[in-house]
Amino acid sequence: MSEFVFLYRGGSRDGSPAEMQQVMQKWMNWLKELGEKGHVKDQGQPLERSGKLVKGRQKTVTDGPFAESKDIIGGYTLIEARDLDQAVELSKACPIFERDGAVEVRPVMKMNM
Repeated sequence: MSEFVFLYRGGSRDGSPAEMQQVMQKWMNWLKELGEKGHVKDQGQPLERSGKLVKGRQKTVTDGPFAESKDIIGGYTLIEARDLDQAVELSKACPIFERDGAVEVRPVMKMNM
């Protein structure tokens, strides 16, 4: 098994409190199902929309590390899967797609230290 990170991008956070509760329940159900199948290594956490970007040799600091709201990384999950293809298939059940979001699936590089 290899490790992969799901980075959750975009996805509308608008809606009534009842709608947002339903969305949260879908997320919890999806993550629970992945966990029961042995794929969740770290459930991760949602990320705040604010932040700072430190960039370049001059270490320039700017507000917000995002160019457009659709590029905002809203959270992450560390999973285990057989390979990249399986990780991509697992991501397809993510509730973010119902809200026009995206899941970036990235392999975690193994470092020999």
